[in-house]
Amino acid sequence: MTGASSRGPRAREQADREQAARRGRWIWLRRADEPAVAALVLAALVAIGVYWWQQGGWQGRLIEIDRAAPLEARFAVDINLAPWGELAQMPGIGETLAKRIVALRAERGPFVAHEDLLRVKGIGPKTLDRMRPFLLPMAGADVARK
Repeated sequence: MTGASSRGPRAREQADREQAARRGRWIWLRRADEPAVAALVLAALVAIGVYWWQQGGWQGRLIEIDRAAPLEARFAVDINLAPWGELAQMPGIGETLAKRIVALRAERGPFVAHEDLLRVKGIGPKTLDRMRPFLLPMAGADVARK
């Protein structure tokens, strides 16, 4: 007997590889490795299935975006340094009032107290009260009031 069948298992495997290479196929695994790879793939699929089942399966409880609390971004503005773009982001203050604040600050100098904002046309006590949580404390406000 001559040929691949009379040789040992390694020679047969080499002959199979050569024959597959001639046909244009590449052999990535030996025949002995295929069951091990199949077992690993099966184990991975089972693990994915178990994870999916624990996370809610068909009920769709994987992502609970609707139940997440909204994030709140807090910011505080120094009325003596902030440009009109930052001032316009405060509630009740639009582009027009923000530009009026900057114009008054440029004309009369820095504000000494938050109450000085009442001099701006369009800002009254209610608007000032809505702005207060977003205003940084004035450095010289206590000294100016005494």
